[in-house]
Amino acid sequence: MSQSPNQNPNHRVVITGYGAVTNLGFNAQDTWNAMRSGTSGISKIENPEFEKFEGWTVEIAGQVKDWDPASLIEKKEARRLDRSAQLGLSAAIEAVRHSGWDHTVGDPTRHGVIVGSGVGGISTIETAVLNMRDKGPSRINPFTVPKLMVNATTGNVAIAFNLQGPATAHATACASSGHAIGDAMNYIRTGKTDVMIAGGCEAAVTPLCIGAFMTMKALSTRNDDPTAASRPFDIDRDGFVLSEGAAMYVLESEEHAKARGATIYAVLSGTGNSCDAGHITAPHPEGRGACNSMKWALQDAGLNPEEIDYINAHGTSTPLGDKAEVFAVQSVFGDHAKRGNGLVMNSTKSMHGHCLGASGAVELIACIGAIREGLVAPTINVENLDEGFEQIDIIANTAREMPVKHAMNNTFGFGGHNVTLICSRYEG
Repeated sequence: MSQSPNQNPNHRVVITGYGAVTNLGFNAQDTWNAMRSGTSGISKIENPEFEKFEGWTVEIAGQVKDWDPASLIEKKEARRLDRSAQLGLSAAIEAVRHSGWDHTVGDPTRHGVIVGSGVGGISTIETAVLNMRDKGPSRINPFTVPKLMVNATTGNVAIAFNLQGPATAHATACASSGHAIGDAMNYIRTGKTDVMIAGGCEAAVTPLCIGAFMTMKALSTRNDDPTAASRPFDIDRDGFVLSEGAAMYVLESEEHAKARGATIYAVLSGTGNSCDAGHITAPHPEGRGACNSMKWALQDAGLNPEEIDYINAHGTSTPLGDKAEVFAVQSVFGDHAKRGNGLVMNSTKSMHGHCLGASGAVELIACIGAIREGLVAPTINVENLDEGFEQIDIIANTAREMPVKHAMNNTFGFGGHNVTLICSRYEG
């Protein structure tokens, strides 16, 4: 059966399940528990591949340690997947189980999946190049191509749940999973699908990726104190911490979710995306694109700036990025952004580091947690706010209890890509 447009042109999109595998926890609940308690997942890199090379000035990352993909994926299948797809598929399996959705019921052409990843199967690429160099082309693993593809996770999730509707992959650097979730939301809103699995995955703690960001001087070198290395908004921040992880969501139209008696955890109420069109790596100094993505997300959600209670900032812990985002928030929210006027902001990257293309999806967990529990996770490692940042109410070091009805999630990436999601309390 082919997709057919629904007569309702604007369905409300709800979140009915979510899953995660991160350096804070091997599932979504453990990840949120670590966020709310201010726990860091940053540590010394443990990977024998790094020992083959010398000259590392960066020795820390946010690795998912001691995790066994066979806990959710059959061993033979797991061996055929790059680590990024192992993380993504595992998070999707958890999300579907959490949602209680029976994917065998209904028209599979109205079920789809969109997954974002900045670099896809990068460890597979690195291994293949070294094998070819050292042993010749005949020793390249025959599964190399289906493992390295950026769309590999999308394809494997579609196969796992027989998703015959829209199935695409986003690769917009750090904005990838935000774009994936926003696009999935719009497929449901416009009546083209009933259910979408969406999110992001990344497994870029590899010698090439660490080395490349290291030579760019983008990474923190606080090797002697890993848990304090990621410090968004702090005057002593010296770069981001590269991390791996995945988070996936089951999105449904409200009608579909209610018809099957699903638990609704939150509403995806708005999204906006833009491009700085200025520099391939540096943000626009005044956050031009970030301003637009936030404004357009507010318009899309039908909300005024004063209705946003909490912003989960992109907040990577880089000097230029943090300043540009703070400037953009002040520009969009005006007086509402001033300390004491109701808007708070945090960066959970202070705990889990920068998951590149999976960032937006991982950080949406904090938005849902804030809405459901009335508690905003802290930005840890804030000792001295950078100049001008004290004007914004940044949740520093300790979680804060407060009602949150609407939360904004910002994700900005190389290439000038900006995406904003707005998540809201479900009130029936």
